[in-house]
Amino acid sequence: MEAFANIISLISSFLYSYILIALLIAAGLYFTIKTGFIQFRLFGESIRVIAEKKEDRESISSFQALMVSTASRVGTGNVVGVTGAIIAGGAGAVFWMWLIAIIGSASAFIESTLAQIYKKKGEHGSYGGPAYYIKQGLGSPLLGGAFAVALILTYMGGFNALASFNMTDFIKVYVPGERSSLYIGAIVAVLAGIVILGGGKRISQVTEVLVPIMAGIYILAAVIIVLLHIQTLPLVFVRIFREAFSAKSVFGGLLGAAMMNGIKRGLYSNEAGIGSAPNAAASADVSHPAKQGLVQMLSVFIDTILICSSTAFMILCTNLDASAYVDAAGNTMNAAYIQDSLVANFGPAGSVFITVALTLFAFTTLVGNYFYAEMNISYLYPKATKNKPFMLFYRLLAAVIIFMGAQFSAGLAWDLADVLMGIMALINVPSCLIMGKTACKALADYRKQKSEGKNPVFHAADIGLSGTDYWIETE
Repeated sequence: MEAFANIISLISSFLYSYILIALLIAAGLYFTIKTGFIQFRLFGESIRVIAEKKEDRESISSFQALMVSTASRVGTGNVVGVTGAIIAGGAGAVFWMWLIAIIGSASAFIESTLAQIYKKKGEHGSYGGPAYYIKQGLGSPLLGGAFAVALILTYMGGFNALASFNMTDFIKVYVPGERSSLYIGAIVAVLAGIVILGGGKRISQVTEVLVPIMAGIYILAAVIIVLLHIQTLPLVFVRIFREAFSAKSVFGGLLGAAMMNGIKRGLYSNEAGIGSAPNAAASADVSHPAKQGLVQMLSVFIDTILICSSTAFMILCTNLDASAYVDAAGNTMNAAYIQDSLVANFGPAGSVFITVALTLFAFTTLVGNYFYAEMNISYLYPKATKNKPFMLFYRLLAAVIIFMGAQFSAGLAWDLADVLMGIMALINVPSCLIMGKTACKALADYRKQKSEGKNPVFHAADIGLSGTDYWIETE
């Protein structure tokens, strides 16, 4: 296992030092310019669109789709991921998380709009995602299949194993004994399995309730800590920007620690460009693809600018010594760092609060990730949902992986998730760059109808498309 962990670590370092950072930043900047800085110009419109009601009672609303994608985005990466990035890369890592979120918002719009354009009709609404738009838009079913496999391995495997590990790492403080990971993993697997066995509908209903509550309470705790240390807040901002651009942070080693850790953890947290959120976006019932593109763009803002920043300010305002949270082997003690920051402000209740918050974040991540994986199982095996024995086996397997993840080591859990996520991005980002013109045409159509005082309704023929499955009747 140690040899395997070392190999995965080397692959992760190579991907994020040489390839993915350049690709994601370049794509984000390209889409930002191509869409006319959409994340700034249409931010208010993205908030307005969320409130629109669905027409099909059996489908998932725009808000529910946002909550499913936010459930997956807002998870353990927002807590221990940000904490680990600050320990390893300093306060400057926060700036690079912000940057990757801001420019990544445009990528999120493109990929989710494409998912809506090329979505398929199902028995209970619509479905789709990168595998489907790669198949139809690029005419490459094999590449779509490769993406589907990568996503299933990433979300049902790497990400769920990581979320389970992070949850267990927090809770086991309260469960004495050498077998605490076994007990916690078993309980979490059973609870997640109950939701997962209910399928996509139950997942969207659970996340619709849990995500807004947990995010709101978490942000409130951060605001309280900032107010308690309001005199240090200007210094925190100075530190973030100073350390982001110091010579060591930007040019040290293969790539500066602040830059690499900030972008890596920012990408893991907001997932813009890697092709996850489009799976939820495709299931939303909206009148125009650009609407859900705008909604998913907002999800990146919620994840990084609100939630990740909350974690960062909790830590940086408290100003504990980050170097004290690196053990003799060089591993970062992420859980202890954020727990101690909360305890310093709220006493023992702070430790309980962060444990409960991370448990809820991790749990919604587990079920949200499974939703994505099931969408892609249907791509590889179109009759999967009708094959009840197969789906039962598959859903039970998802629960088993959650149990196994609780037994992982920290280094392996993070590196495996990073590598699998990187493979997804290497397939999805170039595909979006090729097909981005189609999403931009849909955006232009949306803006045109809005300028005419209309509630935009999509007709595929208006942007020169034919043969789309879901939108064919409106052509």
